Amino acid sequence: MYVKPREDEVIVKKIYFLIGILILGITAMVFFHSKNPKAQESITFFPIDPKVTFITTETSLELVNHNSLLWKIDSTLDRKAYLRQDVGFLFSNGRLIGQLGNWKQNKATIIQEKRVSSDKSAFLQAISFHYAELHKNEGQIYSSQALSADQLYIVLQDENTDYSFRDPKTREQNKSKQELDEQTERMLQYSWNKGVRHYGIHLRDYQAFPLNQFNKRAKSGLPGFTKQETDTIVGQLWEGLYKNYFLGIKRQDGTTVNPIGSTLPLILLANNKSHLLVLTETVRGEPILLRQMIEDID
Repeated sequence: MYVKPREDEVIVKKIYFLIGILILGITAMVFFHSKNPKAQESITFFPIDPKVTFITTETSLELVNHNSLLWKIDSTLDRKAYLRQDVGFLFSNGRLIGQLGNWKQNKATIIQEKRVSSDKSAFLQAISFHYAELHKNEGQIYSSQALSADQLYIVLQDENTDYSFRDPKTREQNKSKQELDEQTERMLQYSWNKGVRHYGIHLRDYQAFPLNQFNKRAKSGLPGFTKQETDTIVGQLWEGLYKNYFLGIKRQDGTTVNPIGSTLPLILLANNKSHLLVLTETVRGEPILLRQMIEDID
């Protein structure tokens, strides 16, 4: 004999049916996303593949007209990579005034440019890190990396007079270079010394390099390290700079500060090869110390 179900039983069955559909939908979504991973905007150091090289890497600064500067970064790998990424910093008289960053998946080339204004004479330093993440068989992940840089002195005298140079060729240019160098060095030394005192750093235990000089030394090998060890240190440093400086300066209380206006980082490389320190100062004068462990360099 057929017995008509009560109304409340019908409602309960409908609810169970809908829950079942929802669970199946969520499961399908999780499965879909797990089968289709997407590249993330992140620099992560992986063992370097010596067979992969950058064909071109360039950072350039050009004064295009009065107080208008063109800043360009471009690079090309010798093959397409799972992830290509370039990041760059632009410092004016020792303080960060601009950043460039871009990433692409399954590409070999990245080209970036930005116009920057300056309302005063300045010593400009542009520093770039070029990166590639490569996926091979059996889930192996490797990387390739390169550095490039440029610097430019710009002199703005009035609304109608301006010029730029990399290497001084006249007495006037030599004078301008000396003044801008001294101004920049004086500010940076004061900032770094304040940070060293604040954190009680024993400088005798470290080799100290401003970031631009660190990159120059790294191209031939850091003192006391092989070229292979140097490449590992550079990769680990830029991973840390990207995550803790480029994306925002990480403070001890966990908050993040915009890096614009901060000082050119000073890299302190431990003599015992265990770690390095990155010392900078926010635009408000707060000393910041980042610690980066050096792993697997032997």
